Amino acid sequence: MAELEWLDGGITAVPGILASGVAAGIKPSGKKDLALVYSSAPARAAAVFTSNQVKGAPVIVSMEHARGGVAQAIVASSGCANVCTGEQGVRDAREMTRLVGELLRISPQHVLIAATGVIGVPLPMEKIRAALPKLVKALSPQGGRSANESILTTDTRTKEAAARVDVNGRSVTIGGMAKGVGMIEPHLATMLCFIATDAVVSREALNTVTRRAVDRSFNRATVDGDQSTSDTVAVLANGLAENTALTEAGRGLRQFARGLEAVMGRLARMLVQDGEGATKLVTITVCGAATRKDALAAARSIANSSLVKTAINGQDPNWGRLMMALGKSSARVDASRVSISFEEERLVEGGVMRPGVRIERLREIMGRNEYTITVDLGLGRGEETVWTCDLSEEYVRINAKYTT
Repeated sequence: MAELEWLDGGITAVPGILASGVAAGIKPSGKKDLALVYSSAPARAAAVFTSNQVKGAPVIVSMEHARGGVAQAIVASSGCANVCTGEQGVRDAREMTRLVGELLRISPQHVLIAATGVIGVPLPMEKIRAALPKLVKALSPQGGRSANESILTTDTRTKEAAARVDVNGRSVTIGGMAKGVGMIEPHLATMLCFIATDAVVSREALNTVTRRAVDRSFNRATVDGDQSTSDTVAVLANGLAENTALTEAGRGLRQFARGLEAVMGRLARMLVQDGEGATKLVTITVCGAATRKDALAAARSIANSSLVKTAINGQDPNWGRLMMALGKSSARVDASRVSISFEEERLVEGGVMRPGVRIERLREIMGRNEYTITVDLGLGRGEETVWTCDLSEEYVRINAKYTT
């Protein structure tokens, strides 16, 4: 069989995974705002959280629970981030894991929790307490989309991905869901992403491949250069595929890791594509850097530049902004060696505009929903890619009145 085959659905494409989503009344709109993912079998768990020094209460509690390396459920709310809510916020997060544990007859320590929404507002716990039994009762093998809908905030659509992967000749499934279209330049995780797999993976190996996959996917994505206080990526591996256990070494783990990176990469691109007010998904590839570290620094600098992002929005091939962003990065840059291309159209050679460049062709490329800008620094073999989007008037409109 092929090493990787994309499947319909998301997290509930994985055997043994149930999910649900309900409206608890957290959001004034009445939309779904409480989600649950449940594995019918105890699962190995690995999780990565925000490195922002201001962490939400759900992050604090989940960090504690994830240290045990086992989880069977993830409960998540939207509309209120439960961040900067003091000791009460932590108590509320602990109570939610306790109540979910009691309803599912599992240890509260095996429940992870996440939240997204407005910062500084306490959770409406009376509403949540009333909704949790309905949430558990609604669990279904077809509930992945409903759960995904329940964690959306300013997202305009759900983000789901699933794949079947060949691991040492045995088929395993990896599926996930994500949300987050603003306050995104993760540095360790993204807004919220929950992944499940039926693979048998050792605790150490799962931690290793999860961190690597996050680094190569979500940590290569940026919408606005800001970093959420609620970032959480959690991976549950319930072992129902009954494959030979994947450990730190071996071809099987490499195959599994490629599948995990592919699923996370697809979700990361969906987040950027649906960025607040975004109309374009642009891949920034920097090659020819002295080191990979330099390539990443240069690509991030371009991808995060407000001036570059507004030029993308206006379909303006203003390459001077790209040069500016390169020069302000920590990467080693020699302007006289830089080349820049939009797809196949070379715009800059040797740090100056290429004679005969077709400006109308560039504008045509920039009119697409997706395209790639490639920057060659001409200094070495370092190469990295970051995904970004444009910065539009709609982004300002959304965020100028986010809490009101």
